[in-house]
Amino acid sequence: MAHNILIVGELVGGAPTSTTLELLGGAQGLAAGGTVAITLLGTGASAAAAKAAGASKAFVSDDAGYDSIKAEQWLPVIEAAIDQSGADLVLMAQSSAGRELGPRLAARRKSAVAMDCVKIEDAGGLKFSRPAYGGNAIATYSIATSPAVATVRAKSFEPASGAGASDVAQLPAPGGSRTNITNFEKAVSSGLLITDAPIVVSGGRGLGAIEAFKTVEELAATIGSDRAAVGASRAAVDLGWYPPSQQVGLTGKVVTPDLYIAVAISGASQHMAGCSGAKAIVAINRDKEANIFGFAKYGIVGDWKTVVPALIEELKK
Repeated sequence: MAHNILIVGELVGGAPTSTTLELLGGAQGLAAGGTVAITLLGTGASAAAAKAAGASKAFVSDDAGYDSIKAEQWLPVIEAAIDQSGADLVLMAQSSAGRELGPRLAARRKSAVAMDCVKIEDAGGLKFSRPAYGGNAIATYSIATSPAVATVRAKSFEPASGAGASDVAQLPAPGGSRTNITNFEKAVSSGLLITDAPIVVSGGRGLGAIEAFKTVEELAATIGSDRAAVGASRAAVDLGWYPPSQQVGLTGKVVTPDLYIAVAISGASQHMAGCSGAKAIVAINRDKEANIFGFAKYGIVGDWKTVVPALIEELKK
C-alpha cells in the first residue's frame, strides 16, 4: 500500500542530522509509490533541503526563531506541512525533540503515536515495533487513525541515497511563545557522541573505582577515536565515576552501535533498555550468572583487570 510520509527533520549546524537521513531512508522503503516529504526549520533549512536525500518535497523556514525547538511554535507549521503533503505517516527521531513533539502532534490530530520504534513495516497495515521489558521482548503496535505518528531510534534504518528535495515550499515564521529559553549548556565530549559511534565501550560499577575508567578509555582509544566512544552504566555515573552525558540506559542515552562492549556491567533491565538495539554485544564479567550474558553474542567470564589489558595488547598487534 502506498503511503505519503512526512519526516520532521532536525538540523545541527545547518545540516540534517544523521538520524534525519536515516528516517528518509526508511521512508523510501515504506512509501511504496507514495511521496516522501520533509519539514526543516531553522537557520540553514533551505540549503539543508538539497541534502535531504530521498525527499521529493521540502517544507522549510530559515527563520532563526525555529532554532530552539518549542512545541507551540513547531506544531502549527508541522500540521500545515501534513495538510499540504497529505501525509498519512509522520516520522521523527526518538530525540528530546521527538519525545516532545510526537505525542502532542498525535493529540492535536486526534491520532496516535508509537514511540521509540526500531522497526516499521507494512504488513496488512503499518506495524510499529519497539523494545519492551528492558529489551527482553519486542512489542508491535498498529495505528488505525491517520496520520500515524512515530518516533524512531537512531540507526534503525540505513540513510537514504539519491538527490535532495527539488521542490521547496516556504513555511511561515514562528508565532509567539510563552516559553523563554535562558541558556544552553553544551555537553563536553572529547570524541564521538555515544549515540553516533559505531562502537561503544561501557564500564560499570564492577570496575571498582573511578581510576578504572582509564582502562576502558584506553580500550576505546586502541579501537580508534574515530570509531569508538566510551559509555557508562547508571550505577557508575551515580558514583561520580563518569559524566552523565555518557550514561547508557533507560534514564540515559539509547545507543544502537554495531558493537557494544560491556565491561563489568551486570546487565540490569534499565541498562539493557539503552543498548539492546546493538547489532552485537560483547560482555566481560567475572560473574558467569550476570544477566548481561543473556543478551551478549560473545561473552568472556573473567576479571576485567586481566581480560581488558590482554584485549588491548592484541588489538595493538
